[in-house]
Amino acid sequence: MMGAMSEAAPRVALAEQAYSQLKAELHDFLWLPGERASELEIAHRLGMSRTPVREALFRLRNEGFLDVEAKTGWTVKPIDFARIDQIYDLRVVLETASLARLAQMSDEPAQLRALKEVWLVPAAERLGDGRAVGELDERFHAELVAAAGNEEISRVHREVTERIRIVRRLDFTRGDRIDATYAEHAKILRAVIQRKTEAAQLLLKSHIEQSKLEVRKITLHALQEARARRA
Repeated sequence: MMGAMSEAAPRVALAEQAYSQLKAELHDFLWLPGERASELEIAHRLGMSRTPVREALFRLRNEGFLDVEAKTGWTVKPIDFARIDQIYDLRVVLETASLARLAQMSDEPAQLRALKEVWLVPAAERLGDGRAVGELDERFHAELVAAAGNEEISRVHREVTERIRIVRRLDFTRGDRIDATYAEHAKILRAVIQRKTEAAQLLLKSHIEQSKLEVRKITLHALQEARARRA
């Protein structure tokens, strides 16, 4: 029994490594929609056996990034903007509901105190690195939901966040979008702290809707650039 467990550990670690690397490549559009590859080709490139690579690929398929067919191998799925729009709409439902729950709490949750330290800062103290701001943005929305105290809503929100990360992170590749994120988050947070629930919900909805529009434009531009580089 112990021998089987010790043999499985390296395989699991390799599968996780393959998953992380392949997902990063998808995020950076190093694989273009419609592009195909075999497990063997990918395994050779990553310097691994096919077993951990296959596990990583099936995980990415389950997350909606890839398709697989016996004869053609693995294919990168087209970006489904209609589905992404629906996921953004679901975010609005989950997050505005969480704001309503927050307004009913007698004490200020610790998550809000932590968010104030990040977002209610002078302009000179704001971060300019898009990747870092993207991670902070994701945490901002996750912490707002978590502060409301419903773990099931938080769980669904985490799953929703994972499904749109491939496009959402592109919202922070431009300086104006980073500035807008700081300003909008600050307004939302102040409204939450002041118990102006309806105002906070309207600000949050507008913030998410604008992000949805921006990521569509930026994603299409990024795809055009990736195809041009490939050509």
